[in-house]
Amino acid sequence: MWKIRLAALLILVFGATLGWFVQSSQTTGSRPFRLGLDLSGGTQLVYRAELSAIETADVSSSMEALRDTIERRVNLFGVSEPIVQTQRGGAFAGESEERLLIELPGVTDTDEAIRLIGQTPVLEFRMLRENVDVPATGAPLSNANQLFLPAAITGKHLSSAQIQFSQSVGGVPNEPVVALNFNSEGGRIFAELTRDNVGKYFGIFLDGVPISIPVIQESIPNGTAIISGGFTPEGAKELARNLNFGALPVPIELISTQTVSGTLGAEAVARGINAALWGIIAVVLFMILWYRLPGLVAVVALSLYVVVTLALFQWIPVTLTAAGIAAFILSIGMAVDANVLIFERMKEELRAGKKTKDAIHDGFSRAWLSIRDSNISSMITATILFWFGTSLIKGFALVFGLGVLVSMLTAITVSRTLMFSLNLNAEKGAFRFLFGSGVSK
Repeated sequence: MWKIRLAALLILVFGATLGWFVQSSQTTGSRPFRLGLDLSGGTQLVYRAELSAIETADVSSSMEALRDTIERRVNLFGVSEPIVQTQRGGAFAGESEERLLIELPGVTDTDEAIRLIGQTPVLEFRMLRENVDVPATGAPLSNANQLFLPAAITGKHLSSAQIQFSQSVGGVPNEPVVALNFNSEGGRIFAELTRDNVGKYFGIFLDGVPISIPVIQESIPNGTAIISGGFTPEGAKELARNLNFGALPVPIELISTQTVSGTLGAEAVARGINAALWGIIAVVLFMILWYRLPGLVAVVALSLYVVVTLALFQWIPVTLTAAGIAAFILSIGMAVDANVLIFERMKEELRAGKKTKDAIHDGFSRAWLSIRDSNISSMITATILFWFGTSLIKGFALVFGLGVLVSMLTAITVSRTLMFSLNLNAEKGAFRFLFGSGVSK
């Protein structure tokens, strides 16, 4: 009885998921899924990088750090698949400049695209030049390059930032400060900077404004700096959050925006959907014709797999590119792979003379080890692709990995529950035929 109740519960979950998916599709339009640049287009932004304070030898590394920082902001979970790349422009004008090209899929509102990039704080540590007066803090400096040396440490050297409160002195309320933790390279540079310049001034610049110009009292070898700019608790918290979200290593200026169309377009979407439908139909026909009743159970599990997977695509949400659609089609075939292993083991147990219930039980239990190892190897592959791949490869890996996880649930739990809930006695006659294979009984 409990097996029948569990089967009914699975059917109820399937119906609820399908209902949510249909309702979401109706409320979000005819295209409820987020499509990539190759399918639906988006917005292109071009930024100019301000590198006047960067040494020539550090330009390349600074641009790479800028690209990585921006990509982290717009692709926080690796699913929106933007295109972020550096390029050199203006060569025909007699001078070259470094630019950052950003293409955001599915974003046609330019203002929204600019908001996604945001005004990230530009953090700089610059030594005060010799024999110059210490300027006031809190106001932009038109002659900052004449007063300060080029930046020794920038946002690319930042590991994390957090709000703290200075120790109370003489009953004065604690002042909120921001503690900066540098990465290994930044910690080494900061240790050398403070060791070699004890007694000298250095400026902490945020967006070109010196917020603090302290004196280096002693060497600081632990790779931690404190910014105390008279912040309010809310201001210090916001600064720490923005720096953690991605402090830009160099300032950038927006120079052009435009809307770009999909490189593949609606035809590729239609073909991808048709390929997925024909793939599902082919798998369904094969499973029913070859495995009969167990194949029909596998089709029910496959239907639940498709609905749950598509619902996950909306809920995360996943940006579907042509590569992502290909991964989904591939996962459809792999979703019944576990059922094939189970049903073949069941047939072997039936040929050995076991009763149907025993054959079903042993078929699932003995096929589990092979299913487990196969899916673990697939998940390892998906994880490696997601970890080391580019944005396009990450989208493929994410869709593939989700498909493997959901298929394990549907193939093992759903199929097994439905098979046991049928409670058939297929020892002979017509029932025996239902558990046959292909043209055999």
